[in-house]
Amino acid sequence: MNTKNDNPADPFKKALSEATRVLADDPDLAVSFSVDPPGQTADAVRLPQVSRRMSRDEVLLARGTADAFAMQRKYRDPATFARYQPQGELARAIYDAMDAARCEALGAREMPGTAGNIDAKIADEVARKGYDQARDRSQVPLPDAAGYLVRQLATGRDLPEGAENVLQIWREFLDKNAGETLGNLDETLADQAAFARLARQVIEDLGYGDQLGDDPDQEEDQDDEAEADEEGPDSTGEQDQDDTEEADADPEQSQEDSQDEAQAEVTLDDADDSEMGDETELPEGEAPMDPPAPMPVSEADPDYRVYQDAHDEEIKAEDLAEPAELERLRAYLDQQLEPLKGAVGRLANKLMRRLQAQQNRSWEFDLEEGILDAGRLARVVANPTTPLSFKQEKDTEFKDTVVTLLLDNSGSMRGRPISIAAICADVLARTLERCDVKVEILGFTTRAWKGGQSREEWLSGGREQQPGRLNDLRHIIYKAADAPWRRTRPNLGLMMKEGLLKENIDGEALEWAHRRLVVRNEARKIMMVISDGAPVDDSTLSVNPANYLEKHLRDVIAMIERRKQVELLAIGIGHDVTRYYERAVTITDVEQLAGVMTEQLAVLFDADPRARARVLGIRKAS
Repeated sequence: MNTKNDNPADPFKKALSEATRVLADDPDLAVSFSVDPPGQTADAVRLPQVSRRMSRDEVLLARGTADAFAMQRKYRDPATFARYQPQGELARAIYDAMDAARCEALGAREMPGTAGNIDAKIADEVARKGYDQARDRSQVPLPDAAGYLVRQLATGRDLPEGAENVLQIWREFLDKNAGETLGNLDETLADQAAFARLARQVIEDLGYGDQLGDDPDQEEDQDDEAEADEEGPDSTGEQDQDDTEEADADPEQSQEDSQDEAQAEVTLDDADDSEMGDETELPEGEAPMDPPAPMPVSEADPDYRVYQDAHDEEIKAEDLAEPAELERLRAYLDQQLEPLKGAVGRLANKLMRRLQAQQNRSWEFDLEEGILDAGRLARVVANPTTPLSFKQEKDTEFKDTVVTLLLDNSGSMRGRPISIAAICADVLARTLERCDVKVEILGFTTRAWKGGQSREEWLSGGREQQPGRLNDLRHIIYKAADAPWRRTRPNLGLMMKEGLLKENIDGEALEWAHRRLVVRNEARKIMMVISDGAPVDDSTLSVNPANYLEKHLRDVIAMIERRKQVELLAIGIGHDVTRYYERAVTITDVEQLAGVMTEQLAVLFDADPRARARVLGIRKAS
């Protein structure tokens, strides 16, 4: 007999996880289900969540996503894939889409059942992105079309309706420019390297050859020649001896050979000079392209450095503690803050009423037509010559909105500050969700005190001068924007975990949260930062300028406020953050946090800009 906690979807998830490992030929593959977008890493895949209802669409989408990831792991060698991957963004996207289609096609040939599942995944994808309604090339990306074409040519299957629409929009362009190259598709499908070369040729045919970067096959030939030179005649002396014997045997022949070699050297020198001349005669603006410089660590400050990011961590809260421990910590949090919850709840209700008031319908009065305004009839009775007044209902614009709450998880927040921040974030997330406003709750700290593994490697590596950030980041996702509050409620208890709160590198955390926000589809994006001090990391500041982290924080804030993609607001607990943020509030008592958070969010949603400016108390950062 099932208990009330049994989830009917669990047996299906278990079976699909095992099937994915078998298809991928990887028994150690970690398989998880999440409301976050599907994805994969070197040793794990994340599949779409399957609810207790186990609807047909959910099951098909999970199966299709699992099969697609499994086929890529089975038929794709990561080293070969990376070796031929182009450098330019669009060229890389075309290459990735074509290789994914190759893997899926190989899987469909060997295991026909996977083809239908992947069709369901594609159908969901195109419907979600609106590709079925697209009418021109500006509405659908070329990489998707290239992937769909490879899939269709390789499998001979009809594409789902929306994907076929994408392909038809781009088909003339693809056939005209790359049709001849794609005619050799079948010959290369099973050979990943050969297919990669074909994909690079397609990219060049489509006009994006400048994004390919260096030819990896040419680099390999040069490496082979270099190795041959190192292991050639001079290393053994055998060739010298053979040359001597040949010279002794036939002096005239030796002299002729020497003349031929000299003539060849002259010819080569002339060719080199000619090539150099060609280079100098290139038209202005068309000089040979140098390899692209490595991407800067920070978009806000190209000079900001990180000594080692291999040990940085972006992790979900549920992966830092067992479910039972999270429940225990959550219960402790609720018990500790029972007296505060009533006040926070009242403030949250006030916020909800203000939001719903903006979302409700309103009326236009004193119109010449519409619905008779009964409230104005008294004027007509008093003065029969007064014309009748009509009214009409209208919708008040309320932009689709997402809010990110970024919480400082540094050691100085330990105790009551982090407890109140956690409960406020929890209640606000629940309140905003009821108003159809999506909320993401993030935290930032470091994995270790005083440097962690990054500092150890720096110490053993010669102690480079001014190495940049010298600690291991830990960025925590307590609640993703698309995750329902009820599923993530226990996660906030993690902030009560002993040893979690360490040091704070605010600039990189802010940039991380900003990147997550700007890719969202909502029309309006708001970020609220809650912190109790300036960025501090002893390991970094001990070997860099004293204002290194603070300068980067200022640069990131300036970038966000300059781009205006995100509305940024900060609340400082016992610390004046107005010197960093344009919109900022400082509180001296942590008990004020609930009221200030609620009021500031309410004002951000206020339609009256004068009211927003008055309550926010906007200040310019010094």
